[in-house]
Amino acid sequence: MLVGVPKEIKTHEYRVGLVPSSVRELCHHGHRVIVESRAGEGIGCGDDVYRAAGAEIVPTAEEVFARAEMVVKVKEPQPQECARLRPGQILYTYLHLAADKPQTEALLRSGCVAIAYETVTDARGRLPLLAPMSEVAGRMSVQVGAHCLEKNQGGSGMLLGGVPGVPAARVVIIGGGVSGTNAARMAMGMEAHVTVIDRSLERLYELDLQFGSMLNTIFSTVDAIEQHVAGADLLIGAVLIPGAAAPKLVSRDMIKRMRPGSVFVDIAIDQGGCAETSRPTSHAEPTYVEEGVIHYCVTNMPGAVARTSTFALNNATLPHALAIAGKGWRKALRDDRHLAAGLNVCEGQLTYAAVAEALDLPHTPLERVLS
Repeated sequence: MLVGVPKEIKTHEYRVGLVPSSVRELCHHGHRVIVESRAGEGIGCGDDVYRAAGAEIVPTAEEVFARAEMVVKVKEPQPQECARLRPGQILYTYLHLAADKPQTEALLRSGCVAIAYETVTDARGRLPLLAPMSEVAGRMSVQVGAHCLEKNQGGSGMLLGGVPGVPAARVVIIGGGVSGTNAARMAMGMEAHVTVIDRSLERLYELDLQFGSMLNTIFSTVDAIEQHVAGADLLIGAVLIPGAAAPKLVSRDMIKRMRPGSVFVDIAIDQGGCAETSRPTSHAEPTYVEEGVIHYCVTNMPGAVARTSTFALNNATLPHALAIAGKGWRKALRDDRHLAAGLNVCEGQLTYAAVAEALDLPHTPLERVLS
């Protein structure tokens, strides 16, 4: 199969769909790879490194999309990229469609076969292609939150861990999944007072066993969220419903009750955000103030640490890329029901139920497409 890798064009997105070692692996298995010139510069990999791995370097994204049978990206295709997709062409990338009706409609019009990293599952029901970026975003959320708390950033002027004789900041994390757990680990490492709120007693039990008395675990109710959000110096939204829009668990009134200069980092913004006050931002303008609270809602947080993120992502995505390239998308999905869960759009049909429900669009069952 001819696999194409365009340069990412989302604002301040420096990741790339394939690292040189992944290109070499694909070529080793008999496939061809074309890479847009300078696509890997953001991770420190120039064109010569890709050539040495076996890739053909092409000058434009237009050529990548025109020639490739499968396009491998990181972020969702931007409007001009959607316009370049053609019927039957495979798109393998993050999509996050539940919060993006225009992109969904553009992919449907294109007739492409769009496989989303974020809905591929594993044998335990986890999301293995989302997990690496959730780990990065969770750890980054505390890093950027601590920075935003600084006075010159508009924050309340608190040091996350405090100092002897001065209280540490209170960090409240809504959601105890991969990103929430990594956020908790970072915040505890910085000696903040950390609370995780989750609706799964089993998950809270696991967190309690993992972190012990250092971590405060709370069962999620409206009362619990309301009470702990009001007292948070740094609030982190780490809620995820696979493939669906994030629930609005934090109301505007709750945000209003936070102390002025507090910070809210919404990791769930890719799926629409978990607060009524959330709206997408970019690395160019990452924050805004709403009800006196600094909001950080960057939709591609891991793009800021592009090298770490890209290599971590490729570790997870490469095996499926090899399967799709080797078998073709239909056989690869028939052979692997977990990979099949990644199919969101197929030749003009919306095949992921949660996305169809969130966007009020017609849904075609996956089984019908694969049969």
